[in-house]
Formats: sequence, C-alpha cells, structure tokens
Amino acid sequence: MSAATVTRFFDTASPEDPLRLRDGGVLPGVRIAYETWGELNAEKSNAILLFHALSGSHHAAGFNPAIDGVGELWQEELHAGWWEDMIGPGKALDTDKYFIICGNYLGGCYGSSGPSSVNPETGKPWGSAFPAVTAADQVEVFTRLLDGLGIGALHAVVGPSVGGLIALTFATRFPERVRNVVAIGSGYKTTVLNRLILFEQILAIENDPYFNGGNYYDNQPPLYGLALARMISHKTFVHLDSFERRARQEVVQPNDILAWYRVRDQFQSYMLHQGKKFVKRFDANTYLRIIDLWSRYDATHEGDAESPEALFERARLAGQRWLVFSIDSDFCFYPEEQAELVKHLETAKVDVMHITVHSEKGHDSFLLEPDLYTPHISWLLGK
Repeated sequence: MSAATVTRFFDTASPEDPLRLRDGGVLPGVRIAYETWGELNAEKSNAILLFHALSGSHHAAGFNPAIDGVGELWQEELHAGWWEDMIGPGKALDTDKYFIICGNYLGGCYGSSGPSSVNPETGKPWGSAFPAVTAADQVEVFTRLLDGLGIGALHAVVGPSVGGLIALTFATRFPERVRNVVAIGSGYKTTVLNRLILFEQILAIENDPYFNGGNYYDNQPPLYGLALARMISHKTFVHLDSFERRARQEVVQPNDILAWYRVRDQFQSYMLHQGKKFVKRFDANTYLRIIDLWSRYDATHEGDAESPEALFERARLAGQRWLVFSIDSDFCFYPEEQAELVKHLETAKVDVMHITVHSEKGHDSFLLEPDLYTPHISWLLGK
C-alpha cells in the first residue's frame, strides 16, 4: 500500500483583508487544501509546485482515505494519488531531492473554498453566489500559500492538462519565483474547438432540471447534467483505439435504460458508466468554475501583457528553462497547441525543449505512462 498522506489547509484572506478577484468577485476568506511530499531544504530552494488537471485534486501521491469536510465525494477511487508513479524516491518528482506541493484549486470541492463550502455571511453553501475564478486568481492564491510556507523561489512549476495553463500563468506573472517550467499536454490559448466542447458541457449542466441556477445543495444535485458533461469531455481524454479496448471489457448492464432508449452496446455502456461514476465524486458547480476558467484562457491576458513576446520576455529575463510535452494522439489539447506555445517561447529566446510523446492512450497518457515523461523531467530538474 502507498505511504499515508494527510491533507493540510491554508487560510488566507479575511473579512478585513478579502481576496478580490479579477472579474470583480470578493471572497471574505479563502481556504486551500494541499498536500506535500519530501522535505524542504534549509535554503528553501528545492520546492516544486504541481497543478492538477480539470477534475483532479491536490492528492497526487500516497494514500489518503478521508479529507475533513469533503464527505461522500471522496470516493475510494481517489484514495490513491493520481500521479503515484511520478512522485516519490527516484521518480520524476524525486522526493529524495525535492519538496513537492500540490493544492486543490480555488472553487474546488476537495477541501478548498468553493461553491459547496459555507458562505460566512449566510451560513449556507455559496452555490451560485460563488464568483467566477480565473487562472490569474488561482496563481494569486497559490503565491499566498507559498508565502505562508516561507518559500520565495520555486525550483519548478509542473502542470499537466489544465494544470499546465496555471503553471504557465504562474511562471509569467511571477517569473522571478520560478526556475523551471514543465507543461504537459497543455496550451497557450484555448482553441475555438475546445471552447465549443466546453460550452456543450456547460449547457448540459445548466439544463439539468435539478441545477436550479447552481443552488441545489438542499435538494437533488444535477446528476444527469454532470454525467452528460463528463461523457462529452471523456471522448477527448481517451484515444479512440484505447476507448474501444476499454469499452470491450464492459458488460452492458440490464438497467442501462433511459426514458425509452435501452443501451445497445459496450461502447454506450462504458460511456454511461463513466458519467455515473463521475457524479459520485465531483460537484457540478466546481466543474463549471474550472471549465469556465479553461474556456476563456489566454496566457497574454492572464499575464496582463501587451503581446506574447512581452509575456515571454519575462521568462527569458528570469533565465527560466521550459520543457513542453505534446502527445501525438491527444484529442483534448492537440499538438498544434503546444507548437504555438513553443513558437512564442522560441521567439522570445527562452530556453525551451519540446518533446512529442508517441502514445496510443491519448490525453490520458500523462496519467498512464510515466516512463515516457520521467527521463526528460528528471533531466530538466537536475540540469
């Protein structure tokens, strides 16, 4: 069994000093759930900040059977860390050398302040009143966490998928605080295609009869809407060949029936199973906040820069080194998106290495194939 880990909590902002968000929202207090692995050295120079994917959590490694205040959402499938094969002694994020930190996003549902947490002004869950959150807002909160831990400059920021967007924003908003940047299957600016796919998911949740504008915590949650949103997104996470292999292992369940339509094959049953499983472990309001962040992501805007060149000039002046991974079978963040990011970095003369991973597993490769990423990450971090 994996080593036990414990979720810690960091409280920042207060009614006297609230957190003011970029879109105008104000939070009178903010709590961030996080976990750490390894030891912080005396100079506090070996810290690595890891950002999770869309529906991930701060629990990236080890075994954690419960988180205070999370309740039934913390399903058994989450007890083991999502990047177990990448964090630990001798692994890509080597805990014999580095101090790894991973936090649950603001707006999250695994211990951080979010729509399901209590609004101190009403004594009830925030629900629809919880404001929109941007990548720059996430970065602001995590700089406060680092300040609380007494960490000035990071050895690296690392982010797969949506986490790569946050890592990029951190590295360009606070370039002096980051030495190395690792972005896996991520991008520079959300494409029109992804915006449309994300909009479909927003509509799926918004049109669930139980959504009630986001105020559903006293009643039935929007399970069908969230399940449908997950099914829409899941098609982009898994390559078609891998999808077919997984689906063939599924058995069509006799209760797989909708209003009149009965599920006909393993592929439909597999996808329905993914949706049903997901709603047990995630909150619809949190899902909306994170995909809204993703849908309108533009690194130049999040970095308050006039152009991509001006944005990445900060990285060059700070002497940052970047490692960008593409996955050739990725249908979520297509390789062209990383190519655009690398082009901007090269134009700014930033030290960057671009690796294309050849995989049949699609976007999920970063979760499933550690051997394809470990040598390059270890090289960069130890360079």
